[in-house]
Amino acid sequence: MVTRKGIRANLGLAVIYLIVFALGLVCLLPLLNILALSFSSSEAAAANLVGFVPVKFTTAAYQKILEDRQFWRSFGISVLRVVLQLVLNLILIVLMAYPLSKSKREFRGRNIYMNLLIFAMLFSGGMIPTYLVVKNLHLINTIWALVLPGAVPIFSVIMVMNFFMGIPKSLEEAAVIDGATPIQVLTRVYIPCSKPVIATITLFSIVGSWNDFFGGLIYMTKVANYPLQTYIQSLSVSLEDILNSGGSLSSLVNAMEVSSQNLNAAKIVVSVVPLLLIYPILQKYLITGIVVGSVKE
Repeated sequence: MVTRKGIRANLGLAVIYLIVFALGLVCLLPLLNILALSFSSSEAAAANLVGFVPVKFTTAAYQKILEDRQFWRSFGISVLRVVLQLVLNLILIVLMAYPLSKSKREFRGRNIYMNLLIFAMLFSGGMIPTYLVVKNLHLINTIWALVLPGAVPIFSVIMVMNFFMGIPKSLEEAAVIDGATPIQVLTRVYIPCSKPVIATITLFSIVGSWNDFFGGLIYMTKVANYPLQTYIQSLSVSLEDILNSGGSLSSLVNAMEVSSQNLNAAKIVVSVVPLLLIYPILQKYLITGIVVGSVKE
């Protein structure tokens, strides 16, 4: 027999599911519209006839992007940037967070370094001073100009530090009694116990470096050195450029098949696909890493 309390609980659960479903639709429907727009004809896009299903299906927008050699060069630059940024972030974040997770008795200068970190997080050097430093180091138009300015994300350092603080001290003490060095304690005790927060900062690093287009715009003066996001932001459909460059009638017809709306939609789809492939792998660690790494009792 179902009681009133059980009915209320079921109704409350149903309301929660309806709210979550509605929020999911709010997030999903715009993405479906962008996907449909990228596969629709330029006439349908200009007339605002595209909903959630492509109108006059065409892949002209994707052909314009994928047939461009610079697209693949920029794609390779972005992949290299993500790999270098991730490796550098993980090494520097862990090596900085480990000593900061110790008490003042174990690490006497801890408070000084923590104050410097908080100050640097709240008051950054600014865009122009950072650009001048990169320029004076002769890093303009190099991959390191995209990697080094974000080498030590302070928020991630604080997350990992707090997570390390939550690891039982007895594990470290047991390892020290067995003769482990501080590096061995870090690599064999702390890091294996910190998979959630490591996965979280990995996701932050990948998403941040992959989506950033402004860095390429500032530090790269040659289109050949643009990362993917910077390059696809620079793509546009210009009939005047085709005519001035001696384009044929067929190239003019192909260009008319693509509008700025189609091209911009295709840009979004192409740039999101790699992240959609990576996110499900790391998603299960994300909430745990953020909650445990952000709060210290």
